[in-house]
Formats: sequence, structure tokens, C-alpha cells
Amino acid sequence: MALDELKSAVPDYAKDLRLNLGSVIGNSDLPQQQLWGTVLACAIASRSPRVLRELEPEAKANLSAEAFTAAKSAAAIMAMNNVFYRTRHLLSDPEYGTLRAGLRMNVIGNPGVEKVDFELWSLAVSAINGCGQCLDSHEQVLRKADVSRETIQEAVKIAAVIQAVGVTLDSEAVLAE
Repeated sequence: MALDELKSAVPDYAKDLRLNLGSVIGNSDLPQQQLWGTVLACAIASRSPRVLRELEPEAKANLSAEAFTAAKSAAAIMAMNNVFYRTRHLLSDPEYGTLRAGLRMNVIGNPGVEKVDFELWSLAVSAINGCGQCLDSHEQVLRKADVSRETIQEAVKIAAVIQAVGVTLDSEAVLAE
């Protein structure tokens, strides 16, 4: 199992990450599609080749072809949106918030899976990318759809752990060169 290989690659000084990786994925209460879509989208957003290589096959095995593509779409569209909306939010000139975005985001309206799943994956990616405006927007959509705070927090925990594992393993690879 690739998850076990990934956990075993985490160095002892980051043992907490190893344990958390096993628990946020292995003991998740999320339905399979929400879990593995979150894992895949976050593995992509982590920008860690090792994390993506290890987790992608398991995600592919646990997702329909449509959900697999939708999770990748969530990572892709949020890579753009998180930069754009975070920048508009951080600029001190409020006029930028009134300008038309002019960016295509059709996949958000028609992701090919349940909207709630896509929103959850988008929220998790936004957590990794640090876009407060996108986090708020996706959280509000999820809450209006009666998604619990516990479910939302679970997706954020997956994002946090996958990101931390990616940073740790990539830094170890650089230091080993």
C-alpha cells in the first residue's frame, strides 16, 4: 500500500506527521469519494512529487473516473483562484474587488460530481494555498448545504497533514543530495 510506503518515508523527527497521516486517511469518517478526492486534490496542491506519486494510485483506485478528474480539476482551478482572490484581498486598494475577474471558472458550476464534494476539495486546496477569501466562500457553500463543521475540519486536517508530509519529504530529498 502506497500510504504505508509514504508513512515509512517520514523521518523519525516528524513522527507526529507519520501518525497523523495514518489517522486522517486511515481513520477518516468521510465517505470514500470525499476522502480520496480530498487526498488527491491536496497531494496535487502540495506540489510534492513524492506525495503525489505515492497517493495518486490509491486515489485512482478509490474514485470513479469522473471523481478522479474532478479532484484534479479542483486542484487546478483553485491554483488559479487562490492566487487571484488572495491577491485581491491583500491589496490595500478596495477598487480591485469591484473589477470583473474575467477568468473562466466553468468547472465550479459543472464539476462532474456532487457539488458538495467539489466544494470540499476546493476548500482543502484553498487551505494549503492560504486564500482566506476562498476558504470563507467554500465554507459558506458547504455550511448552506448542511455539511457539518466536523466534516469541513476533517478536510482541512487532511490538507494540513499532506502539505506537512510533502514539505518534510521534499526537504529531506534536497538535504540528501
